[in-house]
Amino acid sequence: MSHVFYRRMGHSHPRAAWGEGALVWDDAGRRYVDACGGAVVVNVGHGVEAVARAMAGQAAAAAYVHPTVFTTEVLETYSARLAPYVPLDDPCFYYVTSGSEGVEAAVKFARQWQVARGEVGREVVIARWGSYHGATLGALALTGKPKMRRWFHGLFRDQPHVPPPYCYRCSFGAAYPACDLACAQALETEIRRHGAERVAAFIAEPVGGATLGAVVPPAGYWARVREICDRYGVLLVADEVMTGFGRTGRWFGVEHFDVRPDVMVLGKGATGGYFPLAILAVRGTDAEAIRQVHGDFNHGGTFSHHAVGAAAANATLDCLEEGDLVRVAAERGALLGQRLRAALEDVACVGDVRGLGMMWGVEFVACRETKAVFPPERHVGQAVCDAAFERGVILYPGSGSVEGVAGDHLMVAPPFVITEAQIDEVVGVLREVVVQV
Repeated sequence: MSHVFYRRMGHSHPRAAWGEGALVWDDAGRRYVDACGGAVVVNVGHGVEAVARAMAGQAAAAAYVHPTVFTTEVLETYSARLAPYVPLDDPCFYYVTSGSEGVEAAVKFARQWQVARGEVGREVVIARWGSYHGATLGALALTGKPKMRRWFHGLFRDQPHVPPPYCYRCSFGAAYPACDLACAQALETEIRRHGAERVAAFIAEPVGGATLGAVVPPAGYWARVREICDRYGVLLVADEVMTGFGRTGRWFGVEHFDVRPDVMVLGKGATGGYFPLAILAVRGTDAEAIRQVHGDFNHGGTFSHHAVGAAAANATLDCLEEGDLVRVAAERGALLGQRLRAALEDVACVGDVRGLGMMWGVEFVACRETKAVFPPERHVGQAVCDAAFERGVILYPGSGSVEGVAGDHLMVAPPFVITEAQIDEVVGVLREVVVQV
């Protein structure tokens, strides 16, 4: 009888014992290929002793100090090393312990920044349907996943949403490029509907995450969004919690689209799963504006700016740099995409295979021609992932991509260190179980 309260209840949880690279073993000695990095988290691989040693060394030296009193050498060092990679001018970093916290910190920053420049009425943050920005109440108001939101509407102040750049299932029934990027233009419509004087920020994932399954926006989408935000004085917030630190084959997802956001939220790959850490990244001049007007940033957290988290991030950055793993993610990820498409192209229930780098989605359909979906109660995506797990491959299921209720997909997003032989194993098992299910 376990005393652990699990998210997935009524489900057997094997006990993970150890891991190495892209592999995990349970306590019965069974081997699994981690083809999704947990929740698209693990990038530098399991069992990296250098990361563990860095964390242990920092914990022995100074595990916890409150960030309103002390800084630490490792926090300052990591911030200085990270700054050149982040596509913001002279960036500053505020450290928290989850992507949800990072998103809420970004919302608070946007509000305080707008007030600091005299725009006191700007308090609305626009997001997209088909997005995930976190499960805390503030972040849930932005998350565009109806199944997660429906029980809690009375507990948060909802924020407006616009359609995502989901070309496979265009909300406007159009086709690119004849659509004239209607999904991007919807942002301007929403800003004007509320009144620009009330809108503080727009937040979006550079590449759609787990809610839609690695949806890559069409060319020109992000440039149009940047232009609209500039026109109306709205901060552009890039939620890079999943896409950052090499996951898409670039250091950050926005780099694929030649766009610089105003604010970024980073996480997951910052520490590769070795420590719960997320980062709010802002321009130095914007942080200074808040200091001059407000004195301090009105936000806090007991475990913010954690020294052991910074040590884990610093060591993870060592791995990314020394192994040239962002380049590896781009090249090996392209191979992964090729193998997925080749293996699934003749499978009638696979509607779309999409992605970038080491971040791929597979969408299931009952009919390719009509894109009809399976009944939600069949849980096709989960069934495929459960069958793959029984064969020693871990995948990440998703659902609700169609009107927030129906639609099934999964994500393949392994650690960057996965080998070509392991990629072939993953793809082979995936094909087998899709046909079976």
